Amino acid sequence: MKKVLIGISGGIAAYKTIELIRLLKKSSIDVWVITTDNALKFVTPLTLKTVSGNPVFSNMFEENSLYSMPHISLTDNSSLLAIVPATANIISKIANGIADDLLSTISLSFDKKILIAPAMNTKMYLNPIIQENIKKLKKYRDKYRFIEPEAGQLACGDTGVGRLADIKEIYNIITDELKK
Repeated sequence: MKKVLIGISGGIAAYKTIELIRLLKKSSIDVWVITTDNALKFVTPLTLKTVSGNPVFSNMFEENSLYSMPHISLTDNSSLLAIVPATANIISKIANGIADDLLSTISLSFDKKILIAPAMNTKMYLNPIIQENIKKLKKYRDKYRFIEPEAGQLACGDTGVGRLADIKEIYNIITDELKK
């Protein structure tokens, strides 16, 4: 059974990740979830644990953790890390080597393919600094693969690019990557 890490960062699209986890589990994929603190403002650990069938990790220094060093232990035997949704914050942290929470630390210590599915307001997505950080990561094609956001109506009511790619498309990309 393939083991996939799903990273959830703190954007409104975090709730859509629940459907992605459900689809992966239905395909007999072992899903482990890592969240940022802000992601937990949009989805609950109980929901994620129930859907994934595994504990949810958000704190690198949590007492009574299943792993003493989750940023290393969680990556063992994992085939892929998918960050869905990836906010401007997490993209910038990864692009600049910042490891100040569990998800950013795992992203830097993960030695296999990382899929990044951005989701944010159009103004944030098109910000030249965010675009530069995305370009920086895209240079490492063997390591990072971006699942481009869609254009359309955003949660805030604006219309433009930045909406999370369709969950079924993300699912298909993950399962295709697992076949490689």
